[in-house]
Amino acid sequence: MDLSFLPALNASLNGVATALLIVGRALARRGRIDAHRRVMIGAFAVSSLFLILYVTHKAWRGFEHTPYHGTGAARTAYLAILATHVTLAMTVPFLAIALIRLGLADRRQAHRRLARWAWPVWLYVSMTGVVIYILLYHANPVPT
Repeated sequence: MDLSFLPALNASLNGVATALLIVGRALARRGRIDAHRRVMIGAFAVSSLFLILYVTHKAWRGFEHTPYHGTGAARTAYLAILATHVTLAMTVPFLAIALIRLGLADRRQAHRRLARWAWPVWLYVSMTGVVIYILLYHANPVPT
C-alpha cells in the first residue's frame, strides 16, 4: 500500500489543529466555555489522529528520515525549528491530556494556570509541523 500521501495529510491535520487552538482560545476569552470545550477536544482529536498517522508513515518507511538538503543559514534555521519542534512535541500529549482533565473536572484556575504556557507550546508544535512539512517536501533543494 502506498502511504506517500500521509505527509501532506499530516501537515493538513497540523494546520487544522492550529486553527482549532486559536479559535478555542478566543472562545475561552469570550467566556463561551461549552464551545471552547468542544473545539479544544476537537483539537486534541485532530492532533491524536496526526500522531497515529505520523507513526504509521514512519513505520511504513522503516523509520528512515527525510533529509533536508539546504545549507548555511537555511540549514541552521531548519535544524533549530526541527529541534525545538521535536523536543516540545514530546510534551504536548501530556499537557493536552492534563488540560482536558482539568477542564472537564471544572478546575478552571488550575486549567488556566497550565494553559498559560501549555497552549503556546501546543500551538508552536502544530504550526512548526506545517513549516517542517513545507521545508522538507516543497522547499528542499535537490542535492547536487
